[in-house]
Amino acid sequence: MENETTKFHALQLFTDTISAETVHLTNEAVGMYNRLIWFSWTKNTKPFTTESAYRICQCMDLPCYKKVDKILREFFIFNKKELNWTHGRLVKEHKYLTDKYKARSEAGRKGGLAKSDNASSKMIAPIPIPIPIPNKQLKIVFDEFWSLLTYKKGSKYLAGKRYAQQCSNLKPKQVADAFNRYASKVKDKEFLAHVSTWINQRRFEDDENNKPKEIKEPTYEYKGIKLKKMGEFGEFIELKDDKGNRYQKHKFRNIPIEKV
Repeated sequence: MENETTKFHALQLFTDTISAETVHLTNEAVGMYNRLIWFSWTKNTKPFTTESAYRICQCMDLPCYKKVDKILREFFIFNKKELNWTHGRLVKEHKYLTDKYKARSEAGRKGGLAKSDNASSKMIAPIPIPIPIPNKQLKIVFDEFWSLLTYKKGSKYLAGKRYAQQCSNLKPKQVADAFNRYASKVKDKEFLAHVSTWINQRRFEDDENNKPKEIKEPTYEYKGIKLKKMGEFGEFIELKDDKGNRYQKHKFRNIPIEKV
């Protein structure tokens, strides 16, 4: 029975691509992304569920779940039938290495390293995702799109990659107008989506998705007393009641509100 190499401890990260892809992420989000691709690689790039992703990223509350969901939607491929996720580039890289070592092993059995070198030299390394912009014309089109934007949030480099993947057959003004309509409806620009994320989610196709997300301020109560948020200081949210009494709630730990 033939032994087939299926697990590789070393992973080529394509650091230039990854740094460009994640430049808009927080340090916490980058850590989550790294955890997910490391796990995927150690499991031979087999699909994993959303619940597994939460465990991999050590999520214990809803805010953490939402951060992982955002990473999954932006960087991973969802199988609607199987309800699981894969990473496109890792799958291609794993297949490339598996085929390469299988060919090298076969050549070795046939009689020497020379045959092995010839066999492996025919293997073509996968192109990292996102696929580079194919020609100068598309770059000109993207530059026109970028110049028409009212708000240029996020990495222009990454937005160009996403534009090449999702919008190569669209008119730049059409896409720019759609983003500008979306941006004009977001009152707090802190919550404006990065251009690359907006493009990658193909939100220019769905007017409903172009509406800004309504973020409701949570309500706070202490033993039936309604509290007002006064601000955030360090790890705590500062609160007050109508009588001026002060309270605090930890932003990350799921513990009850305390009176101070």
